[in-house]
Amino acid sequence: MARRKQTATRNQTGNHEAPGPSPVTTETGSITGAQVADYLRAHPDFFSTHSDLLRTFTPSSRHEGGKVVDMQAFIIERLRADHDDLLTTSRGNMAGQSRVHEAVLAFLCAHSLEHLVHLVTTDLVVILGLDVVVLAVESAEAESAVGVRVLPPGTVNRLLDGGHEVRLDGETKADPLVYGGMGYLVRSQALIRLEFGGKDSTGLLALGSREEGKFHARQGKELLIFLARVIECCVRSWLGRLQ
Repeated sequence: MARRKQTATRNQTGNHEAPGPSPVTTETGSITGAQVADYLRAHPDFFSTHSDLLRTFTPSSRHEGGKVVDMQAFIIERLRADHDDLLTTSRGNMAGQSRVHEAVLAFLCAHSLEHLVHLVTTDLVVILGLDVVVLAVESAEAESAVGVRVLPPGTVNRLLDGGHEVRLDGETKADPLVYGGMGYLVRSQALIRLEFGGKDSTGLLALGSREEGKFHARQGKELLIFLARVIECCVRSWLGRLQ
């Protein structure tokens, strides 16, 4: 009898030491569901930096009517929106790639250096849907020729903040040194460094548009750099023939 009594006492003590989970209270220091909801509304990017928490969600079952929020529908809608954005970006990239390829083929078919300059500064405007394209070279001696602007030495580094290859401005005020009298057409621009490998080796390709946001900092630069490298190669080739 004594042993049974002791065993019963231990069981009762164990039950008191491991009680079930207590409900959430609203006492001082506790967090309520309303507070969590308010925090999430104030920090809509919370799950972007804590995406692992999405795996802990228990999606609600399908409900008709009422005010129950279906997390499955919400997540699917967000994925659909992301997918649409990705498709739009991909189509834009493909269109840009096709235009650059068209321009490159035109450059390769140039029958003189003057014709190449004309293609870069005139036809490229139409191909890329721009308002002005400037081909410039730095020199302390030469003067501007038809289709080519001459910039004071150091201008390209100043415009490209030192050693950068490309500068993209979604909204800008055109530099008259680069665009001359055509600056009023420029609200957005891409500036790409050119290197021709000679005495006056540093140049600039300036692409200007009256459409704000035509170029922007988040835009890919690879196609623009590729376009600039092709122009460099074509110019070097023609300069070599003329020597």
